[in-house]
Amino acid sequence: MNRDRHALLRLSALSVASLTAFPAFASEGLDGASFSALWALPFLGILLSIALLPIFAHQVWEANQGKISTAWSFGLLVPLLLFSGSEATVHALVHTAFLDYLPFILMLLALFTTAGGIVVRGNIHGSPATNAALLVIGALLASLIGTTGASMVMIRPLIRANDNRRHNVHIVVFFIFLVSNIGGSLTPLGDPPLFLGFLKGVHFFWTTTNLFRETLFVGAIILAVFVALDLYLYRKDGITRDPTPDSPIRVSGIANMVLIGVVIAAVLISASWKPGTILMLAGIALEGQDLTRDAIMILVTLASLRLTRPDDRDDNGFNWGPILEVAKLFAGIFITMIPVIAMLKAGPHGAFAPLVALVSHGDGTPNRMAYFWLTGGLSSFLDNAPTYLVFFELAGGDARHLMTEGALTLAALSAGAVFMGANSYIGNAPNFMVYAIARERGVAMPSFFGYLLWSGAILIPTFVLTSLVFFS
Repeated sequence: MNRDRHALLRLSALSVASLTAFPAFASEGLDGASFSALWALPFLGILLSIALLPIFAHQVWEANQGKISTAWSFGLLVPLLLFSGSEATVHALVHTAFLDYLPFILMLLALFTTAGGIVVRGNIHGSPATNAALLVIGALLASLIGTTGASMVMIRPLIRANDNRRHNVHIVVFFIFLVSNIGGSLTPLGDPPLFLGFLKGVHFFWTTTNLFRETLFVGAIILAVFVALDLYLYRKDGITRDPTPDSPIRVSGIANMVLIGVVIAAVLISASWKPGTILMLAGIALEGQDLTRDAIMILVTLASLRLTRPDDRDDNGFNWGPILEVAKLFAGIFITMIPVIAMLKAGPHGAFAPLVALVSHGDGTPNRMAYFWLTGGLSSFLDNAPTYLVFFELAGGDARHLMTEGALTLAALSAGAVFMGANSYIGNAPNFMVYAIARERGVAMPSFFGYLLWSGAILIPTFVLTSLVFFS
């Protein structure tokens, strides 16, 4: 418990520091037309650092994540203060600290903590039908407790169920496809890009109703391919004795399931209950529903730590590293995004005018297929949350318009960001977590480029068909 308190204090200190270190997504007060494309270099630099350093300089990255993020941040902030002035920059910092970053990180913290206290014990005998059922359950959980939470809860039982199989690599690969990515597409709780969209004004159940067909289409194709492949390899393996002793399936940490329900209720209430402005800070209106929601996230986190047995967290291999990493890296990402968002908002008058033209037809209407593939392509190798925001702003940044007249455009960029995070190990945070757990449990996981062969053979044809059916 002392370890948990120490880590939570570190995260709280980092969050407080971020109150003075985060820009606004909307980049208020900044003239995007006045920025050249060179201002995007720090943003590109930090995203490439996140994508490549864990692969090619793993030890350097693990030891210096915070320093690297800070270096890119100051590489942008110092010239931005000189170029745009302190007033516009400070206004932007306060805006994102209270309206964007804190809600984002507190929801992730609450879901991460509660999911880490739910542990599934016992042994299941893996078969194609059983494995398919576990993947479906995990994919459904992903939209309720997030792709990270569902991955943490489900991956160990799935590996135990198939520890007698000679061919089990494909099971983990398809788990990454369905549970760690695609399953999180139906609610803002499922994947960080969708929660950022919620914070920008997209209704909670908009993705449920507008991405249901696409998610069912993609999920059904991939699940069917999995069942066919698993059935073939299951027969090829032959009948072998399961080395894991039989034991009944037990789920511990029920209190955390109740707390997840509290998180969902808090998010829903914040979207419908509007008590109005409680406080004005640096010209920024702080609304009662937002402050209440954020306070509930903190209380849920503390309650989970209090109510969860230490053995349950230990059996899940729970530690604070992933959430601390997210908090540090997103500081640098959001800071370096300031001029990028400003340039995108400038539209045809900004440095990204060619990109604006690429996602638009000659008559000015949005090119939905371009939104799907550009958002998805970048989300395959860069962080999908900021990628989503970039194209959200590129589509106009008006949630009310995008949910109605622009619904297909919003669906295209949302599906691209969530679905194509599965294209590589670095497309979404849970991918690498699952990879590490599987290797620790003895699964001979493919290399970075080996995984690309899997995703290229299975996911890319599926996404081509998806774009033709829904976004052409």
